Amino acid sequence: MPTKNENHDFAWWKTGIIYQIYPRSFKDGNGDGTGDLEGIISKLDYLSWLGIDIIWISPVYPSPMADFGYDISDYTAIDPIFGDMRIFDRLLHAIHSRGMKLIMDLVPNHTSAEHAWFKESRSSRDNPKRDWYIWRPPRTDGSPPNNWLAAFGGSAWEWDSLTNEYYLHSFLKEQPDLNWWNDEVVDAMTDVMRFWLDRGVDGFRIDVLWHLIKDRHLRDNPPNPAYMPHMATYEQLLPVYSTDQPEVHDIVRRFRSTMEAYPERVMIGEIYLPVDRLVAYYGQDSKGVHLPFNFQLIFLPWSAPDISLAINQYEGALPADGWPNWVLGNHDQVRIASRIGYEQSKIAAMLLLTLHGTPTIYYGEEIGMKDVPIPAQEIQDPMGLNMPDKYLSRDPARTPMQWDQSEYAGFSGVKPWLRVSSSYERINVLSEKEDRYSFLTLYKKLIALRQSEPSLHSGNYIPVGNTNQWLAYKRQYAGHKSFLIVLNFTHRPCYFYPEGELRGHIVAATSPQAEGGPFNSGIDLNGDEGVIIELYND
Repeated sequence: MPTKNENHDFAWWKTGIIYQIYPRSFKDGNGDGTGDLEGIISKLDYLSWLGIDIIWISPVYPSPMADFGYDISDYTAIDPIFGDMRIFDRLLHAIHSRGMKLIMDLVPNHTSAEHAWFKESRSSRDNPKRDWYIWRPPRTDGSPPNNWLAAFGGSAWEWDSLTNEYYLHSFLKEQPDLNWWNDEVVDAMTDVMRFWLDRGVDGFRIDVLWHLIKDRHLRDNPPNPAYMPHMATYEQLLPVYSTDQPEVHDIVRRFRSTMEAYPERVMIGEIYLPVDRLVAYYGQDSKGVHLPFNFQLIFLPWSAPDISLAINQYEGALPADGWPNWVLGNHDQVRIASRIGYEQSKIAAMLLLTLHGTPTIYYGEEIGMKDVPIPAQEIQDPMGLNMPDKYLSRDPARTPMQWDQSEYAGFSGVKPWLRVSSSYERINVLSEKEDRYSFLTLYKKLIALRQSEPSLHSGNYIPVGNTNQWLAYKRQYAGHKSFLIVLNFTHRPCYFYPEGELRGHIVAATSPQAEGGPFNSGIDLNGDEGVIIELYND
C-alpha cells in the first residue's frame, strides 16, 4: 500500500499537515527569553517525530515590533531578535533535509512606518513613492477623509503634520497601508516573493489578503446593525468598501503568476470571509491562491448539526479544482481547548485530521494548551492595550510552548517575554509522550494514520449523517481502505446505528481502550468520544 509520499496524484501541500510556529513563543535558543530561529532548529526532530510535513513560521523580518513582526521594516532580512540570514539558511536546510517544507509569512497590505518606502513617501507630496501609500487631504472641517476604522481601535486615518495630509492604516498607525492600485507596489512585492523563493522557501501564507484593494472613491462604510458593545470598535461598521474589492483578484493572479515560475510552491491566503466569498479566492481557472484559509471551525457553534451543515456547504461550494483546508486556531484566536474544553478538543483533533483537505495545527494544540490569563500590567498585544475594557488581547493564545516540567516549561532558562501557563508541569511534551491518554499521543496516532492511508489524506468526503449529538462521515479512495468516522459532540452517551450493514474494527479512538474493538452496524459512544473505523464491506 503506498504512503502519501508515494501518491503522485496529489501535491505535497494537499497531502501534508501544516504546523504554525509563532517564533517568539516556540523555543528560546539563545537564552534571552524570546523564541528564535535557533530554537526552532533545536525542535525540528520533535516536529519530524510528530509527523509534521509543513512548517509555517509567523514573521521574522526586521520590525519595530509594534505588532510583533506584522509591521515590517525590511522584507528581505531577518530581525536580530530571531537570528540572521545565515541562521535562516541553516533552518531552511535543516527543514528540507528532514523532508519537510517551509512556508514564510508575507505581509503585503502594510509596512512599518519605519520602512524606507514609507519614509520616502512621507518626505514630501511630490516624492516618487508618495503614491505607494494612501494619502488624502482632510475634509473641509479638517476631519479624516472617510469614516473607516482601524482593526486595533480608532480611526483608520492618521494625520501627518509634515505634509498636512492623512494616511490610511487598517491596523496600527505604525502600519501604513500600501496602495495596491499602484503597479510599482505590486512589482516591488513580487520582487520580495522572488527573493525568498530563490532562497528556497516553499511558499507563503499571505496576511490579510482580502484587505489589499480599497474602494477607489474611499466611500464611507455603512453601520453594522449587529454590533454589540462587547465587540471590537472596528466592528461598528461593515467593511464593504475597505475590504474584499473585486480588483483584489487581479493582484492575487499576479502573485500566483509569480509563484508559477517556481515548481511545487504553495500560496495560502488569510481570508476571513463567508464561504461563498472565500471560495472566489481560488480564482478563475484555479489561478488564485492554492489554499484560501477556511476558518469555520474557529467560529461555528460547537455542535454536530452546525458543523455537519458547514462541511457540506463548504464541500458544495468548492470549485472543481479547489482543494479544501481546515483550521482550529492561530495566533489571533482563542485556543481551541479554551473555546470548547479539553475533552471536546480531542474530538476537534479527530475531526481536523480526518476531514477532506489540508489541516493546520497551531503550536501547542497537540498537547492541549489553553489560553493563559495575562494580567493587565503584562499585556503586550496592541489590540488588548488599545481596547482594555473589551478584553481582546491576543497574548493569552501566544504564550510559550510547554516542553517539559522544568522552570519556564523548558522554553527558556530565563523569564520569557510572556508568562508560562501554570499548567506546564502537567501539560507538556515530555510528560505527554509517556501517557497513552494524552493529547500528544492522540495527535501522533491520528497523524500517523492519516499519513499512511490514502483515503484519509486524499480520499473523498462522504456524509453519513448527524443528530443533535453525533456526526458521522466516510473517507474513501478507490482501491484503498475505507474509513468511517463517528464523533460525539456532547458530554452525554450517544448511539450510532445507521441503516444498512457496515462491519469493521476501530483503528483509532479518543479512548485508547476502544481501539481494536469490532464494529457491527452500530456503536454506543461515551460522552466526548470519537472513533475511526476501518470498514470491511464498503
